[in-house]
Amino acid sequence: MSAVRRAVIDVGTNSVKLLVADVLGREIQPICEESKQTRLGQGFYETHRLLPEAVANTANVVGMFAAQARSLKSLHICVIATSAARDAVNAHELSSAIQVACGIRLEIISGECEADWAFQGVTTDASLASVPFLLLDIGGGSTEFILGEGAKKYFRHSFRLGTVRLMETISHSDPPAADELADTRRWLHEFIEDKIRPMLGPALERQSKLHPEGNVIPLVGTGGTTTILARMEAALETYDRVVIESTRLSLTRVKWHTENLWSLPLAKRQEIVGLPKKRADVILPGAVIIESVMEAFGFQELRVSTRGLRFAAVMDNA
Repeated sequence: MSAVRRAVIDVGTNSVKLLVADVLGREIQPICEESKQTRLGQGFYETHRLLPEAVANTANVVGMFAAQARSLKSLHICVIATSAARDAVNAHELSSAIQVACGIRLEIISGECEADWAFQGVTTDASLASVPFLLLDIGGGSTEFILGEGAKKYFRHSFRLGTVRLMETISHSDPPAADELADTRRWLHEFIEDKIRPMLGPALERQSKLHPEGNVIPLVGTGGTTTILARMEAALETYDRVVIESTRLSLTRVKWHTENLWSLPLAKRQEIVGLPKKRADVILPGAVIIESVMEAFGFQELRVSTRGLRFAAVMDNA
């Protein structure tokens, strides 16, 4: 049996990502990975309407990625969309624009499907395939928490919390003021205590009791924010999956990165090694989300995965 070349185009709230891979069962060999920021969710949260320019830009990038996947001889290409498209009152406009751009029907997936696929994708890493862990998947418009072990999932939920959503909820100056960081931390503390802890807390407690004394359930992060923090920690100028996935971020280092990022103007943040210039704004809320989750649930370390949603989607119906 030979591998099949497949492609997934992931239309997120902040960026569009492409994965072309050779797939054989749960073995995934990436051939091409690309990401372009289109800010589909920009200006979205007040009206829940996708802006025409954001729709056009996103469809154009999807068209480019579909052409790239075809040039690499992908036998199957799927286009999926997540939070912003899921919540938009005019999602049909995005679907139509993508259909025209590449001739592929857009599939808007549910938050539950997004959570399931994120976990399945991360567990294609053999070192995470059969151990219990909590997955934190931070996107532009939503954040998924999945607690599981191998094929078992003990908890999964998609929350309306994301980097772009939070950036548009709480504005900040350039450079950000100290009280703006404090306000963001306070807002996240209240969100976690009101929305997340009542759901996630009991599941974490149940699973923790099943572990041998002294062992804690590890926290694994996937998505752009965690990958970028790992690149910053390792001072990586270019993307390197092996280095990123071997990186461990302590709570102390996450706090340091958060406070350093919030102390700098945008122009200085854009000079940081490992931080893509176009991500230098959304990294602010992203870093505080990670910090707040780690503090709230007592995690002292974050492991980083470059896998996730696309790695599961590319296997679907393979």
